Amino acid sequence: MTLWNRIETLIQQTLSQGGPVLFLTGAGLSAESGIPTFRGQDGYWTIGSRHYRPMELATYAQFSRTPGPVWSWYLSRRATYANTQPNSGHQAIVDIEKVLGQRFLLVTQNVDGLHQAAGSSDTKTLPIHGNIHKKRCFATCTTEVSSLPGLDKLPGNNPDLTEQEIAYLTCDRCGSWFRPHVLWFDESYNEEWYHYHTAITAAARASLLVIVGTSGATNLPIQMGQLAARQGAAIIDINPDRGHFASVAERSSRGEHIQTSAGEALPKLAEMFRRIIGEPPHPLES
Repeated sequence: MTLWNRIETLIQQTLSQGGPVLFLTGAGLSAESGIPTFRGQDGYWTIGSRHYRPMELATYAQFSRTPGPVWSWYLSRRATYANTQPNSGHQAIVDIEKVLGQRFLLVTQNVDGLHQAAGSSDTKTLPIHGNIHKKRCFATCTTEVSSLPGLDKLPGNNPDLTEQEIAYLTCDRCGSWFRPHVLWFDESYNEEWYHYHTAITAAARASLLVIVGTSGATNLPIQMGQLAARQGAAIIDINPDRGHFASVAERSSRGEHIQTSAGEALPKLAEMFRRIIGEPPHPLES
């Protein structure tokens, strides 16, 4: 039996047993849309005479010291993202959501908003690392999360914000800075902003977990994979590289690792779901 025959059989068996189907996506999916990983020289940003890496900039501590330059870096990233579009993998996940309906849930580590741009519904999408296109008060005078205005800087190594940009990025309630609505490297997951408990509960209840383009370098996705496997869920890992989740899948009695790109594998999975379940009766609603 070929790999794809085994996977279709696994999906058929899983769907016949009932239970939620959970997708977990990471940076590998967005990389196929041209979202840079900010490694190597492209990952550096200059503040004064010092060059910073993303893991240094994307922290609560650094924002506390230099909020303006850190915001400038984030706005430059948003400008880069503005030139990207969802790829066939994003669209396939939308198609799978349409077919599965209430049985579907998407958990994404990606902050770029490409899932929503492709058509994934807000009610079925948990962005566990936040969204780079949103902001909230750094001083937490309110827990409200709101969209960012169109402050996309041209890509470039310029840490200086204009007075107008600073005004847009200042909380009108308390005068503090707004901050990007993203999980920083020196912060912890929570339910209020990053759906921690909802994601953990979904992993515990899932009958099938499909992991796409993530290496397992952060805590919550690792917990989700391990919990789903312990609960007996079927595990499908899609990644051209062998990583943590390939091992999780292959150690499971009901797991498979698909060593190819998301853009190649996910449309095949979407077609399998359509064959097994049938076409969705209604358009997807947000």
